[in-house]
Amino acid sequence: MRKFILLMLLSFTMLVSTAQTAPGLIQPGAANLDQYLPLLKGKRVGLFANQTSMVGDEHLVDLLMGKGIKVQLIFGPEHGFRGTADAGEKVGNYVDEKTGIPVVSLYGPKRGPSKEDLENIDLLLFDIQDVGVRFYTFISSLEAYMEAAFINQKPLIVLDRPNPNIHYMDGPVLDTAFRSFIGMQPVPVVYGMSIGEYAQMLVGEKWLKPAAIKAYNQMKGDGKPPMKIVPCKNYSRTSVYDLPIKPSPNLPNLSSIYWYPSTCFFEGTVLSEGRGTAAPFQIFGHPTLPSNMYAFTPKAMPGANAPKLKDQLCYGWNVSGEPASIRTTLNNQLNLSYLIESYRLFPEKEKFFILPKSGDARASFFNKLAGNASLMEQIKKGIAEDEIRKSWAPGLKAFKKIRAKYLIYR
Repeated sequence: MRKFILLMLLSFTMLVSTAQTAPGLIQPGAANLDQYLPLLKGKRVGLFANQTSMVGDEHLVDLLMGKGIKVQLIFGPEHGFRGTADAGEKVGNYVDEKTGIPVVSLYGPKRGPSKEDLENIDLLLFDIQDVGVRFYTFISSLEAYMEAAFINQKPLIVLDRPNPNIHYMDGPVLDTAFRSFIGMQPVPVVYGMSIGEYAQMLVGEKWLKPAAIKAYNQMKGDGKPPMKIVPCKNYSRTSVYDLPIKPSPNLPNLSSIYWYPSTCFFEGTVLSEGRGTAAPFQIFGHPTLPSNMYAFTPKAMPGANAPKLKDQLCYGWNVSGEPASIRTTLNNQLNLSYLIESYRLFPEKEKFFILPKSGDARASFFNKLAGNASLMEQIKKGIAEDEIRKSWAPGLKAFKKIRAKYLIYR
């Protein structure tokens, strides 16, 4: 019996080892070296990257340097190049200790590279893991990066990565009157595209600055390909992709990424969205909600140095669990039930949504997240979730037609 068990364990170990190296595994664009490495030879490269820019167990910067590629400059997004800064924390320029390469922050005083940044750059690379949610700022960073590339006549290579929320579209389409860095373009909250597909849409729909579109067309006319998308391998819209590295400090696992499009709305309210807990965006609540609910206390921790309601006992919900179960529960749509119920239970409803100092609700952070002023009013009026969802349908239908023109994956 013991021999049989040992044989079974050995067989299982071999199976896992084979699966980890199997050619059918999903590979991000960065792993497809033959499609872009020859284009980098002899070039001075600028790279927009963070801690997710990995090829297997090696960071893209180290891989490129090992191949003799000259990485001249690194650009870092929200959370910084190494991915340790808090959400919204401004990050300055510095020299990366490990590589000695200067790092220019594009989440601070400026959002895109300047002309001076690009003077000694021949070609730009973009390789960052996205999660497919409009208010996750990496697609806004991509937009500013693309504009700088084209306006300064620098070819751009986007190394595509799987989107863990690519399997559906949902939420209100952004009204451009509510445009901000957490929502730049008229897309729904969950837009169901990889970051490479999204880049193609920005160009194709002429959503970039007119000067960038003009420069893009000029590069094409001069026979210089302005942009190349290096696609993922073995990937489809039904693939389940569990990110090997957390994309930001408060999205630690696939469960948080699945819940994020629904529960990030709590950032625009006085409720804790779970920062400072073991399960951000899966635990949420407030001290004034009923005390018979799930209890938790947000604490300061790396990536959440000053969480909302820090050190205060809160009551609310814990919806964490197995990713497969959560994906089934969400059923390819946002879940507004907890937002609606928390408003119903909240004793001082006039204080539920965080308003700017001006008191103007239209300028509230919640409306920037929603991309309109309608969702807040629908919640205040007690409109049912199904009815709210129906109000999104025309916008989603129209966006689906636009999106279809730029899809890479079946």
